Amino acid sequence: MSIDEHLSHQDPQRQPLLRALHETILANDPTVTATIGKMMGKEMILYNCEMFKYGLASVKDYMSLHCMPIYMNAPMHVKYEALLPNANFQKGCINFKNEAELPLAVATELITDCAKIDLKAIMEKYRAERKKK
Repeated sequence: MSIDEHLSHQDPQRQPLLRALHETILANDPTVTATIGKMMGKEMILYNCEMFKYGLASVKDYMSLHCMPIYMNAPMHVKYEALLPNANFQKGCINFKNEAELPLAVATELITDCAKIDLKAIMEKYRAERKKK
């Protein structure tokens, strides 16, 4: 299934925001490519850069932006939790019901900040440190 087909199967009221978020991710993080895949038992758009970086999902009661950089960067997590007080944060994802809870301007800032994070370098450093122990 193509990304456009996937998006067209989502709740019609959610489609504009999901499409805008998808375009925002691609426009502001040139390191990623998008595919449809499963994560946590749900079909979603996965954005990878040699490894998983983001996921965009729409489930029964809300939408989710899974974001590995906020999982790995506590100060960034704190920053966006403050900027998005109406969204529901978990370790590495932001759950939201509409654009009021995840405004596109803040989502753009988030993705722009995340684009600067080299997940591969972080993982290589982590593995090297573990190897030393």
